Amino acid sequence: MTTKPLLTNAAMRLQLRAIRLEADGICSFELADPTGRDLPPYTAGAHIDVYLPNGLVRSYSISGDPSVRDRYMLGVLRDPRSTGGSAALYEQVRVGDLLSVSAVRNAFALHDVVTDPSVHTLLLAGGIGITPLKAMAHTLAARGESFDLHYCVKSAKHAAFSNELKALVPADRLHLHFDGGNPKEGLDIAKLLEIQRGSTSHVYYCGPAGFMKACAAATAHWPSSSVHCEHFKAPDSPISSAAVAGGDDGFEVHLRRTGITVQVAADQSIVRAIELAGHRVPTSCLSGLCGACKVNYLEGVVDHRDYILSDADKAQCMTLCVSRAKSTSLTIDL
Repeated sequence: MTTKPLLTNAAMRLQLRAIRLEADGICSFELADPTGRDLPPYTAGAHIDVYLPNGLVRSYSISGDPSVRDRYMLGVLRDPRSTGGSAALYEQVRVGDLLSVSAVRNAFALHDVVTDPSVHTLLLAGGIGITPLKAMAHTLAARGESFDLHYCVKSAKHAAFSNELKALVPADRLHLHFDGGNPKEGLDIAKLLEIQRGSTSHVYYCGPAGFMKACAAATAHWPSSSVHCEHFKAPDSPISSAAVAGGDDGFEVHLRRTGITVQVAADQSIVRAIELAGHRVPTSCLSGLCGACKVNYLEGVVDHRDYILSDADKAQCMTLCVSRAKSTSLTIDL
């Protein structure tokens, strides 16, 4: 029997095999290789960039079971205030269409396999923030690890993947919180996270801005190594308030491999300066959220303004879309 070769983990052309209504305003989009090959592996928390028909690029978390290799499942909210991302998927894309997608990236990775029964994981999802946490639930359940999933939504009809979650997560570990549109009537996040269950517990959270702010405040006393989150939208503008007020200075960036030097103005991103010099940088979110423009830096002091890099990453990497220089120059590996 001949086995079809695995797709390499690079830019791919995938076919939209199905669109399913998962909740009020949320559909899942199933992508697969048109020739039937397995897709590159991914881990829970990963995402891909989708190149849309209107020219935009948007990042979407993969919400499926990472052990299933023949498809990527995306959960997408139809945002009425969409600037073109979800609108393009809902209005311009049809089942059978081929879409270009990026290689898989993961800036929200789940911790490694643990055998200590005292390790417990809390998954907190707000609205469409369920997408990466659903993949984590698949992985934790397969590992047999201790975890609880708290899912905060307006009502039962707004809870995406609810039937799948009920089949996946034990009833006493799945907590659906319906607030009727008033967060004060839903989960008391501060009370839930007031006490950390053991020194080896982890919490992962993802959702809209207000939910993220509440989770951040409730975990402020937790060790930073135990708290993990992913923003769907940057809390602040890519150009900081300091830059708008004139507090940023210009600087220069040396591209080591390209051999050129570009000047970055006080109100300009590094990505834009490099593009104006005639060199393209891979980008997607332009908000320090996805990691598409992450590069190694070789010299200089970086002003990190992203929302994904760990302290260890920041010792050698930076995101070109939002981060800047504290020194007069930077040298990067481009």
